[in-house]
Amino acid sequence: MSKTPRTPLRRVVNVVVGVCAVAIVASATALSISRSSAAEDVSANLTLIAPAGPGGGWDGFAREQQQALRATGLVGNVQVVNIPGAAGTIGLGTFTTMTGRSDTLLVTGSGMTGGIALNDSPVGFDDVQPVAKFAEDYDVIIVPADSPYTTLEELVDAWAADPKSIPWSGGSAGTIDHLLIAELAQAAGIQPAELTYIPKSGGGEAIQALLNGTVDAVATGYNDVSDQIEAGRVRALAVSGAEELEGVDIPTIMSQGYDVEVANWRGLLAAPGVSDEAFQQQLEIFSELRESDEWQEVLTRLSWEDSWLTGPELDAFLVEDMARTEALLEELGL
Repeated sequence: MSKTPRTPLRRVVNVVVGVCAVAIVASATALSISRSSAAEDVSANLTLIAPAGPGGGWDGFAREQQQALRATGLVGNVQVVNIPGAAGTIGLGTFTTMTGRSDTLLVTGSGMTGGIALNDSPVGFDDVQPVAKFAEDYDVIIVPADSPYTTLEELVDAWAADPKSIPWSGGSAGTIDHLLIAELAQAAGIQPAELTYIPKSGGGEAIQALLNGTVDAVATGYNDVSDQIEAGRVRALAVSGAEELEGVDIPTIMSQGYDVEVANWRGLLAAPGVSDEAFQQQLEIFSELRESDEWQEVLTRLSWEDSWLTGPELDAFLVEDMARTEALLEELGL
């Protein structure tokens, strides 16, 4: 896929941000229990890097893991550091410089796949060590409560009649929100390149655009907007999973005649150069966390689904996810 080459200014900005991010991680590390080397017992101290700002999906995942690791006692000291920028690729780029750091893990997921492809990132999943795909959550398609569209079919029919007349919003360009809308367009016979998409930094900004009339529809994470749905400020038309969320009365996209199922996966990456012994300990800690009552409560509370993958199966999944994402971005002309 043809991509726009990086400009010198962009390189400078990324370097500056990366240097600042390294300083942030170093400062946070200094606040933890004193360590003689980065190769210490992983269960003593652990830093989780969320490659996005506070309040987003990656940050929420990291902090839920932090709380669960503390509650289970699997790790003595756990902290979360935020390194936002470029759909996770600033955090990824920083992380690739932390060779051998077994005390630090990077949160990853669908958005980073899009960021790597869209930003022509010089680093990717091959430059780190994937630990596990941990959980999946799902997007919901919403319209204002007073929207004339009461079903997904009504919205899509109007969209198909005049694709430019229905502006959409969601997260940054290339994120799972954007790709979901592109897949829905394909399923409805609309050229994805014809859709009008106004990217926002997160679900909160996208909802504001919806409520002030800037856009007609939004795709965003269910947990980002569940309170707005319950309060009646927005109307949910569909959820992107294969099945309805437990206890949530929102039909799936597939049940309404469109062959679209999109999951927003969350996972963890280990730094390059981590020893086999340390990597195995990381894997064992998070395997135990996955089985714990504390983590099962998180899955239930947030309507997340367990999607555990490790080893060769995870590697194959990442290759497939990257290929699918690149193909959709090409359809979008990005």
